[in-house]
Amino acid sequence: MILPLFSGLSAGLSLIVAIGAQNAFVLRQGIRRSHVAMVVAVCAASDLVLILLGVAGVGILIDRAPAALVVIRWAGAAFLLAYGMLAGWRAVRGEQMDHPGEQPAVGRAAVLATCLAFTWLNPHVYLDTVLLLGSLAAAQGETGRWWFAAGAGLGSVAWFTALGVGARFLTSLFRRKTAWRVLDAGIAVVMVALAVLLLT
Repeated sequence: MILPLFSGLSAGLSLIVAIGAQNAFVLRQGIRRSHVAMVVAVCAASDLVLILLGVAGVGILIDRAPAALVVIRWAGAAFLLAYGMLAGWRAVRGEQMDHPGEQPAVGRAAVLATCLAFTWLNPHVYLDTVLLLGSLAAAQGETGRWWFAAGAGLGSVAWFTALGVGARFLTSLFRRKTAWRVLDAGIAVVMVALAVLLLT
C-alpha cells in the first residue's frame, strides 16, 4: 500500500509544515535546548492520536458538535493572545544566550502544559487533522485509510523531530540579543494574528 502511505505522508506534511503557534514553540524550545525530546514527543504523539481519531471517524462527531469547537476557539484565542503578549514583552526586553544552558530553565511541568495547550486548544488542529485528514483517509478504502494514517503520522514525527533537533544548529545565531528580539517579535505577531483569525 505504497500509494496511500505516500498520500498520507504528503497530506500530513502539507498541513503541518507551516508557520504556526505549535511550530514556533517547538523551534524556540529547540534553540534553547530545553526539554526538546519531551516537546517533540508530545507534539508527535498528539498528532498521532488526532490522526487516528480522524481516520476512525470521530471527525463526523466533531462536525456535528459545533458548540465544542466554539469553546475551543475562544479558549485557544485567549491562550494565543496571552502568549503573544509574553513574546512581545520578551522582544522589547531582549534576551541573549551565550551557551544553551545559561538561560534560566523553565520547569518541565510548565513546558508540558504550554505544549499541550498549543496543541489541544487550537481548533484548526481538529479541522485539519481530524476532519480533513479523516476525510482524505476515508477515500483510500478500508485498508488503505490505515496506511494513509501511518503516512500522515510518519510525516508528523519526522517534522517535529527535524524542527526540534535541527533548531540547535541555529544556536550560534541566537547568541546575539538582536536575533532573539526578531524571533520573539515574529512569534508575537504570529500568535496575535492567529488569535484574531480565530475570532473572525
